[in-house]
Amino acid sequence: MGTVDRMQVLGPEEGQALWFAGALMVLKAAGERTEGRFALLDQRVGGGYATPLHVHHGEDEAWYVLEGDVTFYCGDTRAHVGAGAWVFAPKGVPHAFRVGEAGARLLTFSAPAAFADFVRAAGEPAPGLRLPPPGPLDMERLSAVAARHGIAIVGPPPEPVGS
Repeated sequence: MGTVDRMQVLGPEEGQALWFAGALMVLKAAGERTEGRFALLDQRVGGGYATPLHVHHGEDEAWYVLEGDVTFYCGDTRAHVGAGAWVFAPKGVPHAFRVGEAGARLLTFSAPAAFADFVRAAGEPAPGLRLPPPGPLDMERLSAVAARHGIAIVGPPPEPVGS
C-alpha cells in the first residue's frame, strides 16, 4: 500500500488558491495527495480568457466545465461546449481554450500530477477566492517556467470564434 491510505476531503472553499496566468486556480488534489498519479484543480476565469497554445510532454489534461461556455482547440479539432461537458487533450498534442464573455469555471485534471507543480511555480498565492486583477501576462517568464515543467508554449491564444 502507498503512503496515501485514507480518504481525503476538501470542502467547496478549501484548497491552495493561486493566481496563475490570469486565472484563479484552487488546487484540490496535487501530487502529495495522490502519490503523483493525478491533479485536480478548480479553475475560474473571466470573460474572454484564453490560454496560449501549448503542449504537455508528460501528462494528459482534461476538463469538466461547471459553468460558462468554452471553445477548446486540440490538434486540428475545435469543440465549443457548455456546462456539463468533459474534454480530453492527450499529452503531446498542442491545445488551448478560450472562454465566452460570461467567464467560466472548470475542473482541470492532469495525469500524472505534474501540472499542479507548474501552477505552483508560475503562480502566486491568491488573497482570496477571486480572480486576479486584469493585466498582461509575462509570457517570457511563463514560457521559461513551463519549459522547466515539460510544457512548451507553441503559439498565441486562439482568436475568438468569428474574428
